[in-house]
Amino acid sequence: MDARDRQLIERLQGGDERALAELAARYSGRIQQLAMRHMKNAEDADEVTQDVLMKVYRNVGAFRGDAALSSWIYRITFNTAMSRLRRNRAARAAEAERDRRLQQDGQEAEGRPARQIADWSSLPDEHLLRAQLRAAVARAVQELPAIYRDPVVLRDIHGLTTEEASVRLKVKDQTLKSRLHRGRLLLRDRLRSFTDGLSLHRSTPAYS
Repeated sequence: MDARDRQLIERLQGGDERALAELAARYSGRIQQLAMRHMKNAEDADEVTQDVLMKVYRNVGAFRGDAALSSWIYRITFNTAMSRLRRNRAARAAEAERDRRLQQDGQEAEGRPARQIADWSSLPDEHLLRAQLRAAVARAVQELPAIYRDPVVLRDIHGLTTEEASVRLKVKDQTLKSRLHRGRLLLRDRLRSFTDGLSLHRSTPAYS
């Protein structure tokens, strides 16, 4: 293993936060290049890059040095990109189903026959769950530090683009993306106790 990589690993495992900046400087360009091959989208590739850097930092204690640091990082990059692609496909499938339902509703409104589908959304438990989820999200967002809360609100709630949010907050695009990523991680952690209760069986691939 390269001596510089060995020293970097030791510093990361020792909790040296400055080593994270060095990790980013040394590998973010190559991570982004690999992510771009799979994502075909610069914004998604940027987010994959941020995810990978944080995963390396959090999981470096599990790195045994059996392979080069670069090989380990690239494997994490591949898994992270594949995971995001799966989520994107699931989102597109959900959107297609929503469009199909809207089209079906339109046909019913015009008096044309449409296949009946059970509507579970009207069940009282579903309404209660949605209300609880909205309240949990609102509370978690408000608890975020303002530096992370503002990017999350502008991008994920108000639907602004990265460029629009950057202008609004008067920061560079990359700064906005970094704060947004950190805000999403904090938000996910705050909501974990709620979402864990929704599924008793959860399977998460290593470093995905």
